[in-house]
Amino acid sequence: MTPDKQPWHSHLAADLPAALVVFLVALPLCLGIALASGAPLLSGLFAGFVGGLVVGALSGSSVSVSGPAAGLTVVVAAGITELGAYSVFILAVVLAGALQLGFGLLRAGTVAHFVPVSVVHGMLAAIGCILVLKQIPHALGYDLDFEGDESFATEGGGNTFSDILLAIQNADLGAFIIFVAALAALLVWQKVGKKLVGSWMPPALVAVLVGAATNVIFKHYAPDLHLTDASHLVAIPDLSGLYGILFALPFPDFSRLGDPVVWRIAATIAVIASVESLLSIGASDKLDPFHRITPTDRELKAQGAGNIVSGLLGGLPITAVIVRSSANIDAGARTRMSAVLHGVLLLLSVLVLAPILNHIPLSALAAVLIIMGLKLASLRVFHEQFQRGKAQFVPFCVTLAAILLTDLLVGVAIGVLVGIYFVIRSNFKSAIVVAHEGDEYLIRFAKDVSFLNKPSLLRAFSAIPNGATVLIDGTRAQFIDHDIVDAIDDFLVSARARNITVELRRSATSLNVHFKQEAAA
Repeated sequence: MTPDKQPWHSHLAADLPAALVVFLVALPLCLGIALASGAPLLSGLFAGFVGGLVVGALSGSSVSVSGPAAGLTVVVAAGITELGAYSVFILAVVLAGALQLGFGLLRAGTVAHFVPVSVVHGMLAAIGCILVLKQIPHALGYDLDFEGDESFATEGGGNTFSDILLAIQNADLGAFIIFVAALAALLVWQKVGKKLVGSWMPPALVAVLVGAATNVIFKHYAPDLHLTDASHLVAIPDLSGLYGILFALPFPDFSRLGDPVVWRIAATIAVIASVESLLSIGASDKLDPFHRITPTDRELKAQGAGNIVSGLLGGLPITAVIVRSSANIDAGARTRMSAVLHGVLLLLSVLVLAPILNHIPLSALAAVLIIMGLKLASLRVFHEQFQRGKAQFVPFCVTLAAILLTDLLVGVAIGVLVGIYFVIRSNFKSAIVVAHEGDEYLIRFAKDVSFLNKPSLLRAFSAIPNGATVLIDGTRAQFIDHDIVDAIDDFLVSARARNITVELRRSATSLNVHFKQEAAA
């Protein structure tokens, strides 16, 4: 019996530590994505706890985690600017959620099943590489780029690799020492922690605690290394309890409900968020150690409900996010309670925990994310894909490179196109089988043949010598295209002039037209 079929509390020992890890990963990402989107910082946290509490409760996925996504930052920033007010933009978020509910009712979730497995694995490896590359500057204390950025190009004409070079040139020694201390603590605790205290103290939490403690030590004994700048630390706005939360963000401006621009932006958000959620869900299912399959239509409905609630509260749009989902799985989550509990922790961070959490250095979190990225893009993953052959390895590599150099959706689209090419190429090779012994030739249609197979068939005919005996076997094909039939008709005519004897075998359903009787005579 899988864990989700058992009482939720029976797996709390695994789900609660996993929720802590996801919370630590999600916290700076929510803030960073809000900052990059030009939205209020709290809007990212609101979207985060709604993604946990609402989507986590309604989703059919046991391991996926939802929240604000880096892939939507450009859309959000442009939408806020075009609509002129954040209150109007969150109306578009509410409408986007309603559209996603419609997608789920129309069963549009089946789109996810058309993404090849090699592309999904390429996407996971690309996310791993992005995590490692994007966290190197944070590990060195170069925190000018927002936490959670996934794009290759950066502001000011730079890119991922130029940012790493700048980070090396402008490294902060204190931040780097904190990173090393957190990384060492994480690796050591992975080896001995479970034996000492079980799974209640996850390695990621130990790394963060050690990183924060190291910065406190610097404050008292090495002031030059102490990180005091807010840009190097988690920065949660401090609110005055529940009353402050209720009025911290604006409410949607429903007076603009008839504005076509609002609906256009809502449709854009709905489509992008739905596609990214379905891709993340598919990837999460691949990582799930219990191999559970998420109902995609239900996921679209859950995401729609989440975006409606997030928009009403003033939050950013929500998607399923593979970074948080992979952190959840890696931390040992068993059921969706880990996602719900991470949402509770994000809500508490806004209510009461801000003064404590604001002492966490981003370089300590970088250690957690880099280890996670190395697991997603390990050498074992590359070896497994290579062993599966060129038709799997090439789309895998192309998807990985395309995502690294563009973004998630563009990279996956390129990977799918390459995967389709290999499918067509495979059909070219396997649809027509040619064998011969001496002057006796066999041309067999191993599967349905279309006009795309005509060039290879004509090459096979031209290679048959004069005076040969040919058997054309179409009994295994359910369909043979008119172009193929015409090519066979032409060969039968030329065969008489070349003294070639031709025998035809075909099933009742294999040909959509009959060969010309005069050609077969």
